[in-house]
Formats: sequence, structure tokens, C-alpha cells
Amino acid sequence: MSRTPIPLATRDMSTFAKSLRRQLADHEAPPSHLELLNMLARSAGHRNFQHLRANMLGPEVSGDQSAPGDPSADDLEIDRAADNPPADERRLKRVLRQFDQNAVLVRWPKRQSDRNLCLWLIWSLFPAGESLTEAEVNAFLVARHAFGDPALLRRSLVDLGLVWRTRNGSEYRRVELEPPVEALALIGRLGMRPEPARSPR
Repeated sequence: MSRTPIPLATRDMSTFAKSLRRQLADHEAPPSHLELLNMLARSAGHRNFQHLRANMLGPEVSGDQSAPGDPSADDLEIDRAADNPPADERRLKRVLRQFDQNAVLVRWPKRQSDRNLCLWLIWSLFPAGESLTEAEVNAFLVARHAFGDPALLRRSLVDLGLVWRTRNGSEYRRVELEPPVEALALIGRLGMRPEPARSPR
């Protein structure tokens, strides 16, 4: 299967390296292939890998969802499968303890990898296919956690590439991604169902 080459350019190698080092330092375990692609894209000033890919391949390919039959999309599916081993039961149990019976996040985990897994669950409940104001995002997050810091969760969702926002923070949208195996397992254990993307009006 042929791959579509996607070039990556940066204006300042030093800034790129600092950003990548900071993101890698926040990761306890080596990042998966897709996580590393997102890190590289963000270091070069893009929202995430899909945003970079859309800029390189043109407007006919969505930045948030690959076109069916696109060879590079097929490549990503293969890479995801290779980089997503079975869910770590011990980690899942540890992260499940951070939520109450209503899937409300009661505490912010110390480990970055556990935080990321918690963010995937919140992402799954984030209104899909809608533009939200910062106030609306805050209201959504207030209902989804119990430690009183919606700004922390909002920034973390954006930093992880799960939510996109405009430069001035006036508009937020969920980025449509395929959750990793452990995130899907967590969502299933808590009895949640990801918010489906709505068709454009």
C-alpha cells in the first residue's frame, strides 16, 4: 500500500525542539505513533496531525476526519492497530477510581498518562459537531468534574488535541478522532457512549 508523504516544516528548530521536549517530558510511557505525530505537528505550530495533514493535502481533505479510501487514512488505521495493545487492566482500575458512579471526575490524577485517559472520557461526552463558546465549554466541564477547575480541563483538552479552539478562545469544537484502546475500555466500563458527530445543517 502506498503512503502519501506529508512534509513537516518549522520556522525555528530551537522552538520546535523545546516544544517537543516539553510534550515528551509530560509522557510517562513512550508515545504511540499517533500521539507522536500529534506532538510533532503541535511543535511545528499546528493544532494536531490531522490539521497539518489537511494543510498539506488541501481543503478537499477534512482536518478532523480522513476521507474514505484515502491511502494515508488507511496507513493511520494500520499504525493505530500496531500501537494499541490490549488495555492495561491495572491502569484502567487506577483511572476508574478517579471517577464517581456518575462518571464525574472527582480528582485530577498525578500521572500525565492517567490524566490523558480521563480527558478521553470527557472528550467522548463533549458535544460533537457543534461550536461552543468558552462559557458553554466551562458549563459542560463544571458538570463533568468535582474539583472546581474547568479552565485546567479546558486547556488540557486543547493541549492534547482533543478539542480545537480559535486563537482568541471565542469558539471551541471537538476534534473527531479514534480513541485508543484504553480510552474505549474506560468509556465502556463507565457505561458511557461517545457523543456522535452531527451532520452539518
